[in-house]
Amino acid sequence: MDILEITGKHGLLTAIELQNAQDAVPLGRALIDGGLTVAEITFRTPAAAEAVKTMVHAYPEMIVGAGSIVQIKQAEQAVAAGAKFIVSAGFNPVLVDWCIEKNIPTLPGVATASEIMQAVIRDLKVLKFFPAEVMGGLNGLKALSAPFPGMKFIPMGGISAANMAEYLKLPYIHAIGGSWPVKKNLIAEGRYDEVTRLICEALAIFKEARMRG
Repeated sequence: MDILEITGKHGLLTAIELQNAQDAVPLGRALIDGGLTVAEITFRTPAAAEAVKTMVHAYPEMIVGAGSIVQIKQAEQAVAAGAKFIVSAGFNPVLVDWCIEKNIPTLPGVATASEIMQAVIRDLKVLKFFPAEVMGGLNGLKALSAPFPGMKFIPMGGISAANMAEYLKLPYIHAIGGSWPVKKNLIAEGRYDEVTRLICEALAIFKEARMRG
């Protein structure tokens, strides 16, 4: 399984935080109804591993990954629950090497040229640029990517439907990441129709941007 293939096909990687693992069932349905069959469940709550397991069991067609992973122990827990890829906020060489050794697709976060060089050494092809807006947004990414032709990025952090089209104009943007379509309040209030609407909106923006080239 190739992380490039997974995320590039959809153009959107949603960072999901769940307080209740059972919410993974209606949320998964909302994502699928919106046309998205890939999801990142962040390991920021005690319910994360069970949420991954629940979503994977309920929707075998979903490709579920684990986000906000900071150490190998979490990654092992995530994979045991059914996670198919690992996402992290920063570049932890030990964690990245573990994923490579286990043949688990990984999307480490980078914000500096030194971190990207570490990724190049490991032959990684796509990286998470985080936190995108705080680290200079479009201009920051343009400057950071210049010495690394061929490297693709998924910007996350401060991205929304309002600015994702601007990022998608850059040739080295592989997909867009964010939590705006799956905000915690929407899940808590059971507003899954709104989640589906926001997913549809984001995917439409991605499709239009790619058609324009």
